[in-house]
Amino acid sequence: MSFSASHPYLIFICLLFLSSCAKRQSITGGPKDEKAPELVRATPPNKSTNFTAREIRLTFDELVTLDKPDQQILISPPMKNKPEIKPLGYATKTIKIKIVDTLLTNTTYAINFGNSIVDYNEKNPFDFFQYVFSTGNELDSLSFGGTVNDVLKQSLEDKVSVFLYEENETINDSIVYNELPRYVTTTKDSTTVFKFNYLREGNYRLVAINDNNNNYKFDPIKDQIAFLDKSISIPQDTTASLKLFNEIQEFRYTRSKQVSKNQFQIGYFGEVSEPKIEILGSFPDTLKFETLILKEKNKDTLNFWVKPFFEQDSLIFKATSGKITDTIIARYKDQNKDSLKLTNNGTNLKLKEAFEISANTPLNKLDETLVSIIDADTLAVNFTQKWESFKNQISINFPKKENSRYAMKVLPNAFSDFLGNTNQDTITYTLTTLENAAYGNLKLNFSVENKENTLIVQLQKGGNIEKEVTLKESNSLSFSELSPGDYIVKVIYDLNNNGKWDTGNYLKKLQPEPIFFYEKPVTVRANWDVNQDIVLD
Repeated sequence: MSFSASHPYLIFICLLFLSSCAKRQSITGGPKDEKAPELVRATPPNKSTNFTAREIRLTFDELVTLDKPDQQILISPPMKNKPEIKPLGYATKTIKIKIVDTLLTNTTYAINFGNSIVDYNEKNPFDFFQYVFSTGNELDSLSFGGTVNDVLKQSLEDKVSVFLYEENETINDSIVYNELPRYVTTTKDSTTVFKFNYLREGNYRLVAINDNNNNYKFDPIKDQIAFLDKSISIPQDTTASLKLFNEIQEFRYTRSKQVSKNQFQIGYFGEVSEPKIEILGSFPDTLKFETLILKEKNKDTLNFWVKPFFEQDSLIFKATSGKITDTIIARYKDQNKDSLKLTNNGTNLKLKEAFEISANTPLNKLDETLVSIIDADTLAVNFTQKWESFKNQISINFPKKENSRYAMKVLPNAFSDFLGNTNQDTITYTLTTLENAAYGNLKLNFSVENKENTLIVQLQKGGNIEKEVTLKESNSLSFSELSPGDYIVKVIYDLNNNGKWDTGNYLKKLQPEPIFFYEKPVTVRANWDVNQDIVLD
């Protein structure tokens, strides 16, 4: 066939067709796979009875792998020798479970995979799959559930392990330290809820542990614990509520280190009581040590200061707290002497608030003759000082007016510390106040039946304790000069009336003192008076 000028439209169509064939088209992968794997076959079948197999295979409809199996796979009852659980090859549709332990007779086992089984490419999880089997003639079918809460917080930060120990003639309190539980489960995701399935009828002890070692045992140094005061009977009991707490350890000193020329830090476990630290060794008769001990804020650490410093390879400390005495060795390394550095709590003050000055070294004196405060009219303002050794802080109090400005001048050598340091320069602070309308007021009215104990009420904001008041006779509290914002109301039931919260102890069967959190934050607004009624459980 030949083309001629008599066929112009045909030629045009042919050229257009050839041009379209020459265009490159981008290849797309299609829509993203959001479908989770599906189990096609289990060998032996799921929920088998009279189970004797040493290997289990789970086959899916697509390639799969395991995501964080050590953290997510949970076997109940636990096996002393954990089974080998892994994909059958590099790119596979099958998960293989090899049992290496001797299984208990007439026992229902549940292998909980959590979200560990995911498809190979997109990591879509096969949610909370359980493979269940029984070495007896039937599957145990009973269940039990409840909640676990941290007694000091409103939420759980991590999953918590929950254990059931079978009551029998050999059970004792040490079982949580030495033995594996009969059944294991965890709280679900970020919730406080737990549930046991496939339980056998019987009596059990219920314990929850924040199991940091993942060994199904209680380590008092690392783990929190919660326990029920009495045993539970299944199927009669169906639910329980637990409160996690940290035990106070038996006191002992743990470590020491030098952090500057004159400062050592000594760590401890437990509660320190009237600590004393002496330096042992042979020193010249003319050498007289002066020492000072300060507790590190929010840490189980003592700061030990000594002067003058006598150089040697190491120092030996005799450290005492109550009836406990330890000998501690600290290696010496020549370091620079600390200079005095001052910090403060901020220069924008409330009318009833003190100006607080702290230091990196132990403060011991403020010479008031070298300090002056004047107001906006350049009139001198009288002030008082309060030295708080525990906080290593000096509080400056003076009468203040709202919406005003004050100039505080600190001349050289006004502040001195334990090491003989002083401030070398003149320091000027500009202190200001806002008008009263910038703050809000809050009144809390508590409704409580049979109030026999002291209540310790805390207002928390941003994770910090803004106010703490002990409530004895009255059922209402008033707080003034509150910065606008949301406040958490926390109430401690001081059952032994010792003015503080006391934790629990598992072996002594002591529960922590109860703590109540109001269900929602209380909002305080500027220039507002808020009245909040709170019904206590």
